[in-house]
Amino acid sequence: MSNDHTSSNQKATSTDEFIKGLWRDNPVFVQVLGMCPVLAVSNTAENALAMGLATAFVLLMSNILVSLLRNFIPKQVRIASYILIIATFVTVTDYAIQAISVELYKSLGAFISLIVVNCLILSRAEAFASKNTVWKSILDALGMGIGFTFALFCLGAVREILGNGSIFNFALFPEGFQNWIVMILPAGGFFTLAAWLLIINVLQTRKVKS
Repeated sequence: MSNDHTSSNQKATSTDEFIKGLWRDNPVFVQVLGMCPVLAVSNTAENALAMGLATAFVLLMSNILVSLLRNFIPKQVRIASYILIIATFVTVTDYAIQAISVELYKSLGAFISLIVVNCLILSRAEAFASKNTVWKSILDALGMGIGFTFALFCLGAVREILGNGSIFNFALFPEGFQNWIVMILPAGGFFTLAAWLLIINVLQTRKVKS
């Protein structure tokens, strides 16, 4: 009976590690991390999705390696070591995107390289992966990575629909539709982020009250 109870607790904990990044501790809508790429490359759904997936990949791989090496990295150089690990996978991602699509690579520009200093990735390495097992670190990275990608896509989709009248370059409205040009400009990123934060806060407040 006790073994069954322990097993169920472990499953619940594992599930929680994954789900927390999707909603409760969403890196963008709740923790408000990584605002530079969130605002800069979310002008289209394609760019937002690509940046989200690239960040999620780097987060996953760096979490795995940091967790594996957590007992071997001296505390005095842990931050430098984490940055070196993250930079390695960012370089892999940079070359992979360039090989897959030169146009996408040009659209994302320097923000691919700036994944190295994304506070989301470094914070998960320091606060979680360096203190937990590989399996928990994988679940944490997947949850946070998917949550980050989802948030970026939400912003990118809204901005592209209103700013270009399309989604993934597929037209949604007739030719007479007046595009909201401001939505694909930097100001549109702030407006869209503020709107999503308002919606998320309202939903979470209602959930707490219920």
